[in-house]
Amino acid sequence: MDTPLLFVKLGTLAEEFSFETVYAPEGWEETKIITSEVNRPGLELSGFFDHFDNLRLQLIGNVEYDYLNKLPAAERYTACKNLFLTKIPALIVTRELEPHPEIVAAAKDVGVPLFKVKESASELMANMIADLNVKRAERITRHGVLVEVYGEGILLLGESGVGKSETAMELLKRGHRLIADDAVEIKKVSNKTLVGTSPEMIRHLIELRGIGIVDVRRLFGMGAVKESEKIDLVINLEKWDENTHYDRFGLDEQYTDILGLKISSLKIPIRPGRNLAIIIEVAAMNNRLKRMGYNSAKELNKRLMAEYEANL
Repeated sequence: MDTPLLFVKLGTLAEEFSFETVYAPEGWEETKIITSEVNRPGLELSGFFDHFDNLRLQLIGNVEYDYLNKLPAAERYTACKNLFLTKIPALIVTRELEPHPEIVAAAKDVGVPLFKVKESASELMANMIADLNVKRAERITRHGVLVEVYGEGILLLGESGVGKSETAMELLKRGHRLIADDAVEIKKVSNKTLVGTSPEMIRHLIELRGIGIVDVRRLFGMGAVKESEKIDLVINLEKWDENTHYDRFGLDEQYTDILGLKISSLKIPIRPGRNLAIIIEVAAMNNRLKRMGYNSAKELNKRLMAEYEANL
């Protein structure tokens, strides 16, 4: 299991979001951002700091900027200095607004990075929160294969040699896409969503026993690969066991717990004559149908119960 990334360096964010530096103290790039939340300090500029989280990045938008405009220069300096004295990671002025000289002076006096950007505060806040949620996401690496089938992210699990990679290759031939083979990096990007990617070292590669390493992107083209995909269904592949009872109707919902989230799952037994690619295609379409509110097994059960009651 991998260790969750608990922080993102300010320098990384500044490069990604094209921050224009107004003032930055030495070593600012190494400042650790340890929360995904971002704040607009309206009340704080007026002196109200109850419940203020100084670990968040702070954004100045039109509202905050106009408020500061209405203050006398001395009060504007004091309001900004009090904000900086809380040791916030950085202050970002949006919409290419020019920071007041008092803001710049207060930032230099306290030693807090000050930037400006083109985007609006609302746009930047939304984008940064989404980006930080992904970068700081809790994550694990699972041995398996992740493919996209009819828009559904299917995670294939099973013992080594059971045929996961061969099944993925057959799905690729049928027009579906590969995300990861052998090692799947899974991130919990929200309380409802898991996203899988491939380690960069083995991205777009599949190992086939007897053949070796195959570069899927070069063999099948760019349309056969994808960088990441949400995990919608887990399919456990296992060798057919005559002594094991396998669900034939699908009335019992099965789930696999990954990072505390329950993901719908199926157990598919393997034996000669079964076309796994077709089975997985049907499983993907059926899983989407269930999410849309229709369950074929439950519908059949309703018909059987109605027939039974009619014959009583």
